[in-house]
Amino acid sequence: MPEAGNDQMRKLGTVMHGVRGWSGRARLGAACLACCVLAAGCGSGPAARSRASAPPAGRSREPAGAGRAGHASPGGLGKILVIMEENHSVQQVFPHGMPYLWSLARRYAYATAWSDIGHPSLPNYLAVFAGSAFGDPKDCAPAPGCTYPGPTVFGQALARGETARAYEESMPQPCDAGYSGDYDVNHNPWAYFPGEAAQCRANEVRTGTPASGPLASDVRHGALPAVGLITPDLMHDAHDGTLAQADAWLKNWIPVLMSGPDWRAGRLAIAVVFDEGVTTEQVPFVLITPGATGVTVRTPVNQYALTRLIDEVIGAPPLRDAAAAATVAPQFGLRS
Repeated sequence: MPEAGNDQMRKLGTVMHGVRGWSGRARLGAACLACCVLAAGCGSGPAARSRASAPPAGRSREPAGAGRAGHASPGGLGKILVIMEENHSVQQVFPHGMPYLWSLARRYAYATAWSDIGHPSLPNYLAVFAGSAFGDPKDCAPAPGCTYPGPTVFGQALARGETARAYEESMPQPCDAGYSGDYDVNHNPWAYFPGEAAQCRANEVRTGTPASGPLASDVRHGALPAVGLITPDLMHDAHDGTLAQADAWLKNWIPVLMSGPDWRAGRLAIAVVFDEGVTTEQVPFVLITPGATGVTVRTPVNQYALTRLIDEVIGAPPLRDAAAAATVAPQFGLRS
């Protein structure tokens, strides 16, 4: 027996020697008490202290990917960030248009036959984040005739006790319904759902910079939302700016997103997708997850497959047209 065990046995013997003159019932109670003390003492060694210690900084006691409802997310994921880019087909972007994004696609995972659901921008944003194109509206500002019933995937997450947040790079104010400078409300889908207006105002923020601001802070503190949208402004999403500018923006931000506790714990997925194509309907789609390495998905799918993936990550039922979309999680190597 180890030396620590011998010490505990000697202590037990001493306790029992001192109660020899007691009644049988009292001696039995003392013996039980002594055994409890012995058990506690034996469990106070280094191994027991290690099991009871707090997790390392930046790590969670909750299993990676487990939501508050305890659902099993694909690949252990619990959070997904979607970065929306603009107005380019996959042939324009890969391999030479955005070499940094192409390097991420080859390292992690990408789709070769991912399609938009129509034109212009707004229907595609509505499709991804609400599971319907709502009749393919033209780009318009939120107003009667250009608003839609919820829920969105943001609302689904909040209703399940999860978190949701949209990071809009040049947005003048939360849930802004206009066009201002490099901000375009057509690229802010949450603003089109008046039933979630209060949630939108409470959970939309400006992106900030890779060094400071709401997004960088959420990364550092492991506080990224379960469902997140990151919308670069018109100069950085390849709408008004160039593909090179959009690629440089991603090159500044992606390493930051991958530097925090959410990524290190294996619970974060980052999806980069373009809203609509120009030369063809096929658009780039890249999925960056800790468990994916060199995955290429060739199955033809469209934007509703992303809606379904978001819902799978948060454990919600597929929203509207996403219910008929292909489940791409297994194809990207993500399994529950």
